[in-house]
Amino acid sequence: MTEVVSNISPPPGSVATVSDAPPIHYMVKIESFSSLGKNAVETYESGFFEAGGYRWKLVLYPNGNKSNNVKDSISLYLAMVDASSLPRGWEVNVIFRLFLLDQNKDSYLVIQGMFSNHYSAIDPQAIVISYSFYAAGKERRFHGLNLQSGFDQFIKLSTFNDARYGFLLDDTCVLGAEVFVCGERSRGKGEVLSMKKDPTASKYTWKIVNFSKLDEKRQESQIFSTGDHQWKMVLYPKGKGLGMGTHLSLYLALDLETLPAGCRVYADYTLRLVDQVYNRQIDWYYKAKSWFGASSLANGWPRYGPLSLYQSNDYLFAKDICVIEAEVIVLGIGSLF
Repeated sequence: MTEVVSNISPPPGSVATVSDAPPIHYMVKIESFSSLGKNAVETYESGFFEAGGYRWKLVLYPNGNKSNNVKDSISLYLAMVDASSLPRGWEVNVIFRLFLLDQNKDSYLVIQGMFSNHYSAIDPQAIVISYSFYAAGKERRFHGLNLQSGFDQFIKLSTFNDARYGFLLDDTCVLGAEVFVCGERSRGKGEVLSMKKDPTASKYTWKIVNFSKLDEKRQESQIFSTGDHQWKMVLYPKGKGLGMGTHLSLYLALDLETLPAGCRVYADYTLRLVDQVYNRQIDWYYKAKSWFGASSLANGWPRYGPLSLYQSNDYLFAKDICVIEAEVIVLGIGSLF
């Protein structure tokens, strides 16, 4: 049996009912509830449970969700877990009900979202009559940017702590959830751009001996890492494209094998020919910022330096050795969702 609760104010946008039946999907019993506050436990996350083909958990804020400026209420949410394994652009519509046991009456307070429809009509006397229809069962939408939904003000702490309501007896309470999946779909493509707040620089040094004996073929450094991405330097000793036959061509390239599908990386990078004689006072370098991705794996300079550098600058090619340094700072990452 289910009945509407008249003496408890439900959270905004929700309806409160009473049910004799326990939740069918998950229950959480919390003993010594007051110890959560005494031990400064701001959040409690339940174990995982399955419903509608997905995995879920309950997220409880025993003294209110401070990040949402909640005071004097318990906050309770349903959260989806293991969402990273779902297809790109997924979306799941759910109706869920959150339960709180009244231990005095052995029944459950049930809170769920409410939807409303508003109507207007004109009677025969040309008087406009407006009325609204409210009902429980509002669908909540879960997707990659919204993995949690629920109630900031699930129940007032004053009501929860009042033994007459039976929600907290002997410092013990029982919560629960029912989750019903109403629909699911995959949306079109989208992208998330995540800029780094405090990016750090990584350096890699590539030493080339017998530089004068290199042929015109593409030369590659060993792969090196910056954050979660791997890079390499690419050199054309006799030039490429606009620099063919007149210049050294030098590029920074992102390793495609370690790049997730659809991912792009925005980087600040410097490529230097290292001064080996004068304590790096006369390094030859170029600096740029570029996007790297599947369609632009390499960025750099086809005319990095004239071929005459080799003949006229012993400090850059001392003893036929060339030292090239890459400095890479990842500034942001664009990825599909």
